Amino acid sequence: MKPALSLAAVPGRRKATIELAKEIEKRGFSGIYMPSFGDAMGLGVALALETDHISFGTTVQPIYLRQPSDFAGQASLIHELSGGRFWFGIGVTHGPVHQRLRIKPGKPLSDIRNFVEQVRTASQQGAGELPPIVLATLRDKMLELSAEIAEGAVWANGSRSRMAHSLSLLPADKRNSDAFFIGDMIPTCVSDDREAAAAVMRKTLTGYVVLPNYRNYWVEAGYEEEMRAIQDAMQDNAIDKIPSLMSDKWLSDVTLYGSAAEVREGVEQWYAAGVRTPILVPSSASGGQMKAFEELFTAFED
Repeated sequence: MKPALSLAAVPGRRKATIELAKEIEKRGFSGIYMPSFGDAMGLGVALALETDHISFGTTVQPIYLRQPSDFAGQASLIHELSGGRFWFGIGVTHGPVHQRLRIKPGKPLSDIRNFVEQVRTASQQGAGELPPIVLATLRDKMLELSAEIAEGAVWANGSRSRMAHSLSLLPADKRNSDAFFIGDMIPTCVSDDREAAAAVMRKTLTGYVVLPNYRNYWVEAGYEEEMRAIQDAMQDNAIDKIPSLMSDKWLSDVTLYGSAAEVREGVEQWYAAGVRTPILVPSSASGGQMKAFEELFTAFED
């Protein structure tokens, strides 16, 4: 089975994005999943109307941006228009986003629990039937909460070697059921120039390794040496040194890069690790996002 792809409605390319979504569906990819930038919920409405059978969802929609009742209404709209193809992925997003928006969040677990309760109350009060809710997860407690109150869990930049531990925390009936979404957003670069592809992935991951929640997760996944070195570089204000501190082992555990054959093999390894929906987030070593999609299309041609 082909993986899913990540797609955002970048300003100035929104009509082209819809055409790209149709091409993704035509080529038999298993889903389209939308990050928070570029109005993911608005793109979801468009996908509900402009695609026919492909599954799609948000990965993820930050819960602090709108009222839960408003989210409930639009999520229900997309769910109904799409014929039940939409997965409503939600999360608390990251500290820099909170600072930019001047948001003062509470504790992530309680905030997510309260949000889910409020959107379900809004549904019962007339907002309409909700789609399945998927929680953005990284560490164990949020994953356990997803099993308790939601219909799925999605990682971003998860560690493949950590998945056996993580998925063991899910009840067997959810771990083994297609009704419970298990996905991971995986930065991906297809190129025969493996070193160039690795450099793209290191640049992509730089914005994540500076976040303490991600470093803590990767320490738990067995990469304490790399994460401590990166933290030291940050304290020394040596940000430009960070990519060189990302080991090949770590990079191969959280991203996919290299030739088409290597990327396809990597996707199979993610399936084998128990991730039912690998979501490839495309980058290119020789062009922009459209070039990255072309390279993925070629890599997964039938």
